[in-house]
Amino acid sequence: MKKLENKVAVITGGSAGIGRATAIRFVAEGASVAIWDMNRERGEALVGELGAAARFFSVNTSDMAAVEAAVADTLSAFGTIDILINNAGITRDATLMKMTHEQWDQVIDVNLTGVFNCTKAIAPVMVAKGSGRIVNASSVVGLYGNFGQTNYAATKAGVIAMSKVWARELGRKGITVNAVAPGFIATEMVAAMPEEVLAKMREKVPAGRLGAPEEIAAAYVFLASDDAAYINGTTISVDGGITL
Repeated sequence: MKKLENKVAVITGGSAGIGRATAIRFVAEGASVAIWDMNRERGEALVGELGAAARFFSVNTSDMAAVEAAVADTLSAFGTIDILINNAGITRDATLMKMTHEQWDQVIDVNLTGVFNCTKAIAPVMVAKGSGRIVNASSVVGLYGNFGQTNYAATKAGVIAMSKVWARELGRKGITVNAVAPGFIATEMVAAMPEEVLAKMREKVPAGRLGAPEEIAAAYVFLASDDAAYINGTTISVDGGITL
């Protein structure tokens, strides 16, 4: 039996990179997916590949009104929401002395407030049915920090803390809340970096390579499945051992 048979999942940032790999894997595992993203062209192209099991919704997750509208549209399309994958995220890197308030605010708005908005809007749907899976995208940066990423690290650490709080609050409602902390993953953005930079990144990983988006998607599938029913409030690092 497929791990996510007859489940409905919302995947934020679902049109590219890890989100795209997640949408493809979830459909393969029997789920219907609502792809929430700002990039309509990529999102609709992915829906064209996935067929009737997928729908695209243009959503700015930092805008609560837009999120609430997307919840209503998703429920209209699929009838329910069983899984929320808070995957959307951005970077605006700079050292502390050079980081602007605009760079700070942009990352906080998407990576932290967006996660709060989506979870706050969807949790009542799960509470009403007495079950649900929420998986939040953190990062090894949120665990150990990284030069030039004050804003990003703050959001990813915040996601871990929020996940623990929500695991306590929602666990008795039949809902699990966990986080995944990816390491260096070979997304399109990373692959575009100079080869010498990529080589240095690979050297830092005990596994000797960058991770694939599909490997993060596999972690999302596990935490969203019945196999992970007793895992709640944890953070799973998928990083090839970089944090050892």
